[in-house]
Amino acid sequence: MYNLSGKVALVTGSSRGIGEAIARKLSILGASIIINYSKDEDGANRIIEEIKENGGYAISVKADVSKYEEAKYLVEEAVNHFGKLDVVVNNAGISSLGLFMDQDVNQIENIIQVNLMGTVNVTHCAIKHLLASRGAGIVNVSSIWGNVGASYEVLYSLTKGGINTFTKALAKELAPSNIRVNAVAPGVINTEMNNFLSDDEKDVLTEEIPMGRFGEVEEIANVVSFLASDEASYVTGQVLTIDGGML
Repeated sequence: MYNLSGKVALVTGSSRGIGEAIARKLSILGASIIINYSKDEDGANRIIEEIKENGGYAISVKADVSKYEEAKYLVEEAVNHFGKLDVVVNNAGISSLGLFMDQDVNQIENIIQVNLMGTVNVTHCAIKHLLASRGAGIVNVSSIWGNVGASYEVLYSLTKGGINTFTKALAKELAPSNIRVNAVAPGVINTEMNNFLSDDEKDVLTEEIPMGRFGEVEEIANVVSFLASDEASYVTGQVLTIDGGML
């Protein structure tokens, strides 16, 4: 098991879903956690209590990472509280279903600001603090649709494809500073984001997955924890697909 004792990890959008699972896993491995949320304060408080009950330590910070000043506030609160920052997991994101031609300008701007610019904002604010860490890591949560694109999810695919390229380019730039930058690209995962699917739609989708099931949030968290650990000290610029063989 990876050892993250002594490390401080910021996980955006971590009051539920994949972000929650990542925060829990990093805490179990010894990291101090900053839970970030924009609306779900109850969820953030619940996770903090559970982390503390399991012997971990966490705080929560409310911030909308799509806004640069709030992303800056989030990072500064983390550093002010813990004195440093070692790991950043950019997980905050939203989906947008529908034909591209039917999306209005507000929908277009919103998903780009949250998914893509949220990742850019937090990373830009965090880098100067990560420079002081020994073996810092940034892990961005992308999607398989960032790799190949998805009909009816064009905007979502756009933002996740941008995260993939951002990851690869920034990894080259920060490698000399010993900051690793990687991403994970989940396939179909059991989260609230997929609750809109009917049972029949889930069955059809499952048939397209060679492993015959949806992934679990803990399976994404396991890969993120590896990328955040010193065991991945020579891994950078990678987008690891976790999709049960779907693509």
